[in-house]
Amino acid sequence: MNVRNSVKAAMIAVATVAAVGSAPLAFSASLNVSATISASCAVTSANLAFGAYDPIVANATADLTANQALTIICTNGSQVSVLMDQGSYQAGGSTLAAPLRQMEVTGGGTAKLAYQLYTPTNNGTVWDGSTGVTYMGTGTSDNTTLVVYGVITHGQTTAVAGSYSDTVTISVNL
Repeated sequence: MNVRNSVKAAMIAVATVAAVGSAPLAFSASLNVSATISASCAVTSANLAFGAYDPIVANATADLTANQALTIICTNGSQVSVLMDQGSYQAGGSTLAAPLRQMEVTGGGTAKLAYQLYTPTNNGTVWDGSTGVTYMGTGTSDNTTLVVYGVITHGQTTAVAGSYSDTVTISVNL
């Protein structure tokens, strides 16, 4: 190879190295991003107040009824069961599947007043603590209302005068 060709080859090699050397080097990597949404719900309720019960006249043959709204919101797509337990003063033989609810007279007595809570369809289906009411969460900011229907059976003449109360626990099973 002659000198002229050697010089040309060297100049090409230097130009190639200079061109490659002057280009910025680029490296890449991946950034994985993730999140987890857990199924969750919130449920609230005010008190269910029946008002005055008169086993002798007004409610001798007519049940006393009342209703109250439960407000519920759940994660979008969460299918849940809303359950109600037997209450604090359930009658003998009561179970979660077939609750026999009672209120107890306040102020130290033991007198009871039987009542029942029914599902939102108010078709005579007791709102229980094992099956409950199925609800599908929409995930919107709008709360869903489920209505609880309460009934104090007529003719409970053994109840004594006084105020009665009970506490029923509402559970949401995801």
